[in-house]
Amino acid sequence: MSVARSIFPAYSRARMESPVHSAVSRDAGLAEAAIASEADIRSGLTENLARLWRYGLVLSHQRDVADDLVQATCLRALERADQFVPGTRLDRWLFSILHSIWLNEIRSRRVRQGQGFVDAGETLTFDGAHDTETHVMAGQVLKQVNALPEAQRTVVFLAYVEGLSYREVAGILDIPIGTVMSRLAAARAKLSDAGPEGGRQ
Repeated sequence: MSVARSIFPAYSRARMESPVHSAVSRDAGLAEAAIASEADIRSGLTENLARLWRYGLVLSHQRDVADDLVQATCLRALERADQFVPGTRLDRWLFSILHSIWLNEIRSRRVRQGQGFVDAGETLTFDGAHDTETHVMAGQVLKQVNALPEAQRTVVFLAYVEGLSYREVAGILDIPIGTVMSRLAAARAKLSDAGPEGGRQ
């Protein structure tokens, strides 16, 4: 034990527990966590690009708008990497960001340009979206899903295509779980009425 530490134990203890030393260590730890978080998000973005694009296409029915949504989502996710909570689902966080951008920016821009909202009756073709149809349902049923009103189409996609729980869908869309369930029920009723090949199940 050093002389200073044996003679001046209070000084030694104070030095070891210095607020400045603790602050520096804490800041260094936060910086490392931020770097790790951003690296994880970059990796997660790569893994989720196709899913984000599909969701953007479901919302907008336009490939160029879907591209814009994905790019904006990636940028915002990296800018707000510190807001992601490690241990939670990154895909849900990314879907929430994309949905928020769609509501707050893309739609308002289309309205300002006099284009209005996307017609829910437009046909959505998933060229380039790889295995979407085989992942869930046949092409004919998928076309009927895409003809649903946007609110129903969105919950159907997130719940049935992406396999998210009702609670997760509610969190992404910022609506009550009961609303998710009612929209899914309404969508199922419409799909049942339409039915493949003129109503046959």
